[in-house]
Amino acid sequence: MDDHHNSALRVALVGYGLAGSVFHAPLIAAADGLVLDTVVTSSSERRRQARAEYPDVILADSADELWGRADELDLIVIASPNRTHVALARAALEAGLPVVVDKPLAATAAEAEELAALADARGLLLSVFQNRRWDNDFLTLRKLIADGALGHVQRFESRFERWRPQLKGGWRESGDPAEVGGLLYDLGSHLVDQALTLFGPVVSVYAEVDVRRPGAQTDDDTFIALTHAGGIRSHLWMSAITAQLGPRFRVLGSEAGYAKYGLDPQEAALREGLRPGTPDTGPWGVEPESGWGRLGAGESPLTGGGIPVPTLPGDYPAYYAGVAAALRDGTRPPVTAAEAAAALHVLEAARLSAAEQRTVHLEATA
Repeated sequence: MDDHHNSALRVALVGYGLAGSVFHAPLIAAADGLVLDTVVTSSSERRRQARAEYPDVILADSADELWGRADELDLIVIASPNRTHVALARAALEAGLPVVVDKPLAATAAEAEELAALADARGLLLSVFQNRRWDNDFLTLRKLIADGALGHVQRFESRFERWRPQLKGGWRESGDPAEVGGLLYDLGSHLVDQALTLFGPVVSVYAEVDVRRPGAQTDDDTFIALTHAGGIRSHLWMSAITAQLGPRFRVLGSEAGYAKYGLDPQEAALREGLRPGTPDTGPWGVEPESGWGRLGAGESPLTGGGIPVPTLPGDYPAYYAGVAAALRDGTRPPVTAAEAAAALHVLEAARLSAAEQRTVHLEATA
């Protein structure tokens, strides 16, 4: 264990809220070749929580404490509120440290491109945590498309819908633009990244962005239509006020379609305290047969149309395995800053489309 610890890349995690405690810390700790060295949080309750789960971790009140220790650290992971992402990523890169930033990387594509340029100039890794590329349903869909099971894909429908008619409060619901709240930048970051990963650059964007709940300050019911350079259309829904949830994916091709309901089980498992790679957890990211999607043509999957498609296991641990490999071997990081900037161009276009009630045309950028 000590040998592993000594040779492992030492990671400092900034932020121990939902993203830090449920996603990043467990996945870093589970990754071969990484060790969770430091957690930055000023909350006494979160400090106790971090120490309880990771007894050896160093606790810091502020990210400023990290820059003087740059020679003791190998990676900074930023899981603090959205408004802090750019300043913290810049400070880490200027301290000579590789960085992973939770999505969204920035509030604007221009800021994302500035950070990407800084990382390139310093020869440092800058990656964005787009964990939902490793969702079980997404991995299954990628394989179906690669195998030609759908024929030529024509329409991609993707939803992150919830029924949360009551506001919860917190920065994600703030109307202050500096907070980068709202579902367009929260869930939309995942939905757009997945669409770009599957089908490439986008040439036009149309969006409907609504604030539905009484007292809400930011979008809670949003729809985006994308036209990809190859002609495929992506329809993306993100909502907190959906009383009947639609399929997570409905993907229609010239030969067949794939419909999949329900959510990847990894977030729920992590929230429950289950950890990948531990003996008592069992196989990671596996869903029951009752959750499998269906592939077919001509009938609704809910009335028996199509055949069940075994869902591949979800694999969030693959993200940090890829980060470790990139740091050790110089391989391409699992998600690049340029990819994050491309998604932010689309999100910005969606915001403009909704504000001006028009379709926004983009120059196809990869």
